[in-house]
Amino acid sequence: MNGTNGATNKPKVLVPEKLSPDGLALLSKTLEVHEKKGLTAEQLIEIIAEYDALLVRSETKVTAQLLQAAKNLKVVARAGVGVDNVDVPAATKLGIVVVNSPQGNIQAAAEHTIALLMSMARNIPDGCASTKGGKWERSRLVGVEVKGKTLGVIGLGKVGLIVARMARGLGMNVVASDPYASRQVAAANNVTLVQTLNELLPQSDFLTIHTPMLASTKGMMSTTELNMMKPGGRILNVARGGIVDESALLDALNSGHLAGAAIDVFTAEPPSKDPEGTAAKLVAHPRCVATPHLGASTVEAQENVSIDVCEQVLDILSGALPRSAVNAPIILPAEYKTLQPFVKLVERMGSIYTQHFSSPGSSNSAFRNAFDLIYEGELSSMTSTKPLFAALIKGLLSPISDAEGLNINIVNAEQIAKERGIFVNEQKSRDPSGTSPYSSLVTLVARPPSRPSSVTRIAAEDMKSDKTKSQHIISGYCSDNKAFISRLDRFSTSFSPADAGTLLICHNYDAPGKIGTVGSILGRESVNINFMSVAPASYGPGNKFEPGSGVATPDAAGQKRRESIDNGQREALMILGVDGDVKQEVIKELIGAGGVLSVSVVNL
Repeated sequence: MNGTNGATNKPKVLVPEKLSPDGLALLSKTLEVHEKKGLTAEQLIEIIAEYDALLVRSETKVTAQLLQAAKNLKVVARAGVGVDNVDVPAATKLGIVVVNSPQGNIQAAAEHTIALLMSMARNIPDGCASTKGGKWERSRLVGVEVKGKTLGVIGLGKVGLIVARMARGLGMNVVASDPYASRQVAAANNVTLVQTLNELLPQSDFLTIHTPMLASTKGMMSTTELNMMKPGGRILNVARGGIVDESALLDALNSGHLAGAAIDVFTAEPPSKDPEGTAAKLVAHPRCVATPHLGASTVEAQENVSIDVCEQVLDILSGALPRSAVNAPIILPAEYKTLQPFVKLVERMGSIYTQHFSSPGSSNSAFRNAFDLIYEGELSSMTSTKPLFAALIKGLLSPISDAEGLNINIVNAEQIAKERGIFVNEQKSRDPSGTSPYSSLVTLVARPPSRPSSVTRIAAEDMKSDKTKSQHIISGYCSDNKAFISRLDRFSTSFSPADAGTLLICHNYDAPGKIGTVGSILGRESVNINFMSVAPASYGPGNKFEPGSGVATPDAAGQKRRESIDNGQREALMILGVDGDVKQEVIKELIGAGGVLSVSVVNL
């Protein structure tokens, strides 16, 4: 499984901890997988730059320093539920997706909770050690039954709910505290919901914790809370170390206020072996059942989480969205399938805007930072359009030199847009404007900085009127999962940007001989033409050029325009998909001898 071929072009995955071989086998089919266990933090930083994905469990600390060094990293996958060992804000800023597997080990964690509960109630670990030591201490090891006892559950999420159901099967009464829990779901499972810990703790014979480790839950069970529990009560923690104050718990056990504790997770793991340390004293306490973070340690759970996160890594590296991203919105699979071709379309629209309308050589080179992104037709019913927003930001900024190296995606697009002062007003309409034959239409409108944001979508009649002369407009649609551009400002067209590595957009008057002249110049310079589309001026006040209806042009082009007014010549765009670079000398010849008003080169 260890990759050794340095010449491979496959994306590289680093696995510094043990993961199920079934999941890694999935990755090795298309990726280069490196299993390197036992790396120090310094060694990890030294090698991380060459990897596209990092798969960890709970031991590896994915710090901001490590992420900064990970120049090619696209995804951090945590094979488990919590992401306490990952600096998620740092990953988000860098556009690195963080995924976990919230479903893969919930059954294992719930079963381990019940196992610890029964072990604690019936003194099983102590009884096992005593018997193996040659003793027969039946009278000392008398336990308690759980039937009829009250189990208090802090956190009625996926694991907490399964524990509650199992406890009900053992004949226990279940009371839970969770501000986010559904009363209907609780009632359906015979669980009584209470508002606060003050209500929950005094009535709990056994207390189990199933909450994430947050600032609000760190140390939530300390001296005050433990003293509120019933004398002789018992507590379990199979959630996260640090939620229970270990010093306070040790005091409660030593004083006899609590009859027992079952702990699977510790503030520091593994706990310190210092015999004078709190953790060591807690582990050695006769009324404490301690296990080494075994909540997810079943064969089935390890296979489940490994396969789950490995599948997500494959999805992300192939351009799809993950199922369980911690720092990105969850998109329904059916919706993402619909959105995918439009993601490519909107990214191309953003790139065309930057290179055609705001490049230094264009007639209006100021980059605008206020945009309307309008979804019409089926797209308007999508629950989330975050992938389209991210695609636009990526398309707008990718051609800009100071954005080189930025990994712009659905994770950090909003943050980058804010930092760059880019405002996007997303609008939706169920019906495409006019008599459009497309099931969905996307329109990008670059607004002048002084124009306030539109409250409603731009109506079809406004899109074809002089009201939009100070805007730049690009429209597009998808057909058979292929993206097409249908409008560039006042010009109606239909071409697929996917068919062109480079676009040559020539603004000219629609006169006989123009196509032949342009073709001859490009042919002489060995510029191969893949396709060509002529886009007439179909929008605006008439198809003829009128002063003030277009954007400013250089003096020479302006003179040509003025000379053409009397002849009634119509404007058009000649859009060519070409191979290779187009030199400045060729552009100058097109504008001079070719009679073209202006030329934009768009690299896609």
